[in-house]
Amino acid sequence: MSIWRRKSLAILMNEASEDEKGLKRTLSSRALVALGIGAIIGAGLFSLTGIAAADHAGPAVTLSFVLAAVGCAFAGLCYAEFASMIPVAGSAYTYSYATMGEFVAWIIGWDLVLEYALGAATVGVSWGSYLNKLMTQFGITIPPEFSSAPSEGGLINLPAIFIVCLLSLLLIRGTKESAFVNNILVIMKLIVVIIFIVLGWQYINPDFHVPYIPDYVPEHIDATTGKKVAEFGGVSGIAAGAGLVFFAFIGFDAVSTAAQEAKNPQKGMPIGILGSLVICTILYVLFSYVMTGLVPYTEFKNDASPAATAFAVTGYTFLQTGLIVAILAGYTSVILVMLMGQSRVFYSMSNDGLLPGFFGDIHKKFRTPWKTNIFFMVFVSIFAGFVPIKDLGHMVSIGTLFAFSLVCLGILIMRKKMPEAVRSFKVPLVPFVPIAGIAVCFYLMYSLPSESWLRLVIWMALGVVIYFAYGKNKSKLNKAE
Repeated sequence: MSIWRRKSLAILMNEASEDEKGLKRTLSSRALVALGIGAIIGAGLFSLTGIAAADHAGPAVTLSFVLAAVGCAFAGLCYAEFASMIPVAGSAYTYSYATMGEFVAWIIGWDLVLEYALGAATVGVSWGSYLNKLMTQFGITIPPEFSSAPSEGGLINLPAIFIVCLLSLLLIRGTKESAFVNNILVIMKLIVVIIFIVLGWQYINPDFHVPYIPDYVPEHIDATTGKKVAEFGGVSGIAAGAGLVFFAFIGFDAVSTAAQEAKNPQKGMPIGILGSLVICTILYVLFSYVMTGLVPYTEFKNDASPAATAFAVTGYTFLQTGLIVAILAGYTSVILVMLMGQSRVFYSMSNDGLLPGFFGDIHKKFRTPWKTNIFFMVFVSIFAGFVPIKDLGHMVSIGTLFAFSLVCLGILIMRKKMPEAVRSFKVPLVPFVPIAGIAVCFYLMYSLPSESWLRLVIWMALGVVIYFAYGKNKSKLNKAE
């Protein structure tokens, strides 16, 4: 009973074929691009841009976005080849099963909980915070004890739990309906992002962009506060900023979890993954350029809503409410796609026997993994309602980077072991692109705090115990042997 047994392409392609009991193919290429944009544009753009500029890169935060996008592009190309080749739900988990064996597939499937489930919880907490801001403008205030975690002085974060439950129920209703709602949310936030860029461009002060790349200041201890100050400016500052804004790109891989629900996955998956990455990168660069041109980047220090701070300069105060609504829309679509991605990963793992059949049950009418949706509605709600955002956010990035690096490694193995397999999309410049993707991912993982590594090790150790206690013996491949 080898833990390195691999799932053949023949089995995977058989699972990809639509039948009456399986997932329903309803997503077009356009819907897949919208899913990608829905998952990408959110907290990263509206919150981290100003922090990255103030703490690391100055006006050159635009270059930080470009650097982070290049790193994501390497992984995105690898995801696109796999998704067009193996159009099955499960994303990196499924790809790892076909290339590196069952144990690695389990590890990556377990790891994806950090990205999707905890990612949804993280954004859910931020969603609740912005909802409070919006309601305050209309004279309504949610008491602090019902809008923050116990460690932050509250009892429970009810707004965060509300949005998680609402979107989970929507996902149970159907993928087509969920995609329709996501499309509306994507259109809303794209309109406001474009309005911000177009109106803000007229008020850019060129002096705020000089020097564009500030002089380098190494990491040091502030003599006044006694606190450590991160390195700033120069190439190192741009790289540090890229590590921070990388969170803004998390989510494009969620497109690959919907491969089994795409109408034409061989064509649609590469378009969805790479198309959403390109569109979001362009918007990120333009948005950050305008934002740092409206006010000095130093004003974004410790500012959780830098976009609102910058936009106030334009005088279009009536659009401030619209901006908050757009941010809420952005966060909502991110949570929706994260919850969808998580349920599809566990659906695939259940079908392989690595998790109980409970997670693979399909609703007779809606043809969605409804029991999995309910499970994660409860699981994510617990984290969103009782854990502070800073503790959640640390685990999301490292889990994502780990998944990206394994997908890049999988392409190298697949090209070596299965060169004859049909590929409607091929990663160019192999082995350079996959190796570069692995290098960038590990560099960004290395830049994360030690607490992130400790939590990753603990989470992975728990996953290994569950695999050997349950998954290894219950695996369908094991039974077939």
